[in-house]
Amino acid sequence: METTGTVLQVAQIQDIPIVVSILKVLMTGIIAFLLAFFLTPMWTHFLYKYRIGIKIKKTDVSGHELKFVSALHQRKAGTPTMGGVLVWVPVLILVFASHYIFPYVAEWVGLNFVARLDFLRRSQVWLPLFVLVTSGVLGLFDDYMSVRGRGTNKGGGMRFAIRFWWLFLIAFAGAWWFYSKLGWDQIHIPAVGDFSIGWWYIPLFIVVILFAAISSNETDGLDGLDGGVLLIAFSSFGLIAFMQNKLDLSAFCAAISGALLAFLWFNIYPARFFMGDTGAVSLGTTLGVVAMLTNSALILFMIVFIYVLESGSAAIQIMSKRFFGTKVFLAAPLHHHFEAKGWPEPKIVMRAWIFTAITALIGVMIGIIGMGR
Repeated sequence: METTGTVLQVAQIQDIPIVVSILKVLMTGIIAFLLAFFLTPMWTHFLYKYRIGIKIKKTDVSGHELKFVSALHQRKAGTPTMGGVLVWVPVLILVFASHYIFPYVAEWVGLNFVARLDFLRRSQVWLPLFVLVTSGVLGLFDDYMSVRGRGTNKGGGMRFAIRFWWLFLIAFAGAWWFYSKLGWDQIHIPAVGDFSIGWWYIPLFIVVILFAAISSNETDGLDGLDGGVLLIAFSSFGLIAFMQNKLDLSAFCAAISGALLAFLWFNIYPARFFMGDTGAVSLGTTLGVVAMLTNSALILFMIVFIYVLESGSAAIQIMSKRFFGTKVFLAAPLHHHFEAKGWPEPKIVMRAWIFTAITALIGVMIGIIGMGR
């Protein structure tokens, strides 16, 4: 009996680092949620005070008139946008607070665990944080110009081509950093292995980032739709990163997930405010970087397979109109097609979340079982 008790004690001691790591990730998510929730009233007061509300688009990126979507969403005109700030700003604050403030707090209260919440690590967090903030600021300017009717696009905002090339530059900078500075040139195929692809890693990186950014923006069309998809996606990659022992990256994903959860509290139908490009574009771009950091580019397409459907439907619709003068879908992207068929907005969103939860579960299982580096 004494030997058994000793074995149990040793096992419990060995489990302590795992427990601490889990607590670090969970506490980071909880703090991010509380911080975003606390900042929401102040930011929404600012948005309402200065009437920073959306204008319903009359045309798509090709210049075609959006008769159905414009009429259906007219009631949403004036609803505040730029809500995505409530995701990336709290994460930015928390990242630097964990590194520069938490150690002093730990010393003051005599609790060493607080200092362990630091997750600002160069190899895991610097790049996704940089991408999150830079693309977030870019989206913020685009949202503001859209609201004020300024910019190069008809009705306000940046033209799609300009936004695309800005995102391309951000993606290229990230690709160059991975390839030149970190020495990454491999793609992982789950359960098969890693394959070196040399400089082809750069265009692969760019494609993944552009896919995630543009698809996230396409999906952000109904109350809570993209926010829920992103919440599931970042939670999934947080788990994958944790299983790869990339604890700080896992905590970073948890911070975004916690902030997204607070955002969704106010963004579910009927939305109090919208995410805007400052949220959809920045979070999509960051999601792509996280996928590359976990060597899970192929898994990304499985986890957010709904992005494939949304962007695919939009691309098909544009090409069909341009080359054949007809529409394949009643409206595009896909969520607007279901609106045109008479589905209530909350039903479309809930079913999209369920669909994403299923594809994410499959993706995480494949990713963990066939784990790369």
